[in-house]
Amino acid sequence: MPLVAHSNLPAFDDLKREGETIIPADLAIHQDIRELHIGLLNLMPDAALSATERQFLRLINDSNQIAQFYVHLFTLPELARSPQGLAHVQAHYETFEQIKAAGLDALIVTGANVTQPDLAKEAFWSPLVEVVEWAYENVTSTLFSCLTTHAVLQFRYGQTRRLQPAKRWGVFAHRLTERQHPLVAGVNTRFDVPHSRFNEIGRDQFEAVGLRVLVEGEEAGVHLAVSRDGFRLVFFQGHPEYDTISLLKEYKREVMRFAAGDRDDYPPFPENYLSPLAQAILDEYAEALCAAKNSRTPIPPFPEDLIAPMLDNTWHDTAEAILNNWVGKVYQITNQDRAKPFMEGVSPDDPLGIYQ
Repeated sequence: MPLVAHSNLPAFDDLKREGETIIPADLAIHQDIRELHIGLLNLMPDAALSATERQFLRLINDSNQIAQFYVHLFTLPELARSPQGLAHVQAHYETFEQIKAAGLDALIVTGANVTQPDLAKEAFWSPLVEVVEWAYENVTSTLFSCLTTHAVLQFRYGQTRRLQPAKRWGVFAHRLTERQHPLVAGVNTRFDVPHSRFNEIGRDQFEAVGLRVLVEGEEAGVHLAVSRDGFRLVFFQGHPEYDTISLLKEYKREVMRFAAGDRDDYPPFPENYLSPLAQAILDEYAEALCAAKNSRTPIPPFPEDLIAPMLDNTWHDTAEAILNNWVGKVYQITNQDRAKPFMEGVSPDDPLGIYQ
């Protein structure tokens, strides 16, 4: 949690200019450690529903060991689900009406699978717009992941995602493009982020509508951007929530689609993810699978258990740090109404004095 500026030490001002959260003593004495209520709008299909829950819950839990988190899961009833998926949602999720009635401190919106190029034609489009517009007026900050970043850029800012020549798939290096923003305070200046997408929003599109790009990679493009006020809307274009094996699971799914005849080409490896030894093992497996397919004999089991121990995770600690910064800012903003003198003269578009 934040440092308290209990004296006139110049270092406090220096740290604040660098993006650290520094609060005055008269605000600190009004605070107590309390719970934070974070919504998780899960738009993923049934096959990824539980895995996505675990990924984001783990990231939230790892981000801060002091605050108590209540995570409220909900989804959109317009999304098609199997009887098993629907039963899971009915047993463990809340409705949007319940979410609105109780209120939230912050909201995370996951990615989603799409069926067509125009996002406005997807079943989730209108209900997602409703949730986002409600959150903008009633929630301190909303964090969007991948596909929902593209959706919000389209319906709120008129920026349509661009189809890439090939799928951006793998683990890619990124750099901070703005080092003093509170969301990236204390974060490595260079770090990795997984990506898995066919489309992207370019830096020029973010900047054309006044959004601030905080993290970008030469190969993968923009990863992290924020709204003009610096905090209310947070956009991830990558997947920092991914587990170590998430890309391996995706690769396995595509291999099995090839085996079933649902795709014509054998899938390429996710970039910058597999070691040379792992690739050699998977190349041998590809030969065995193709031979079995041609001879119409049983497909050999995918060597997931052999490959998984060889994988490295080079992104989780940075994702954890950024989410910890996000949680800290949510905590401070939602506590500010307890110290009216501190709020006097503070702009609602810059409640933490980020750009002062």
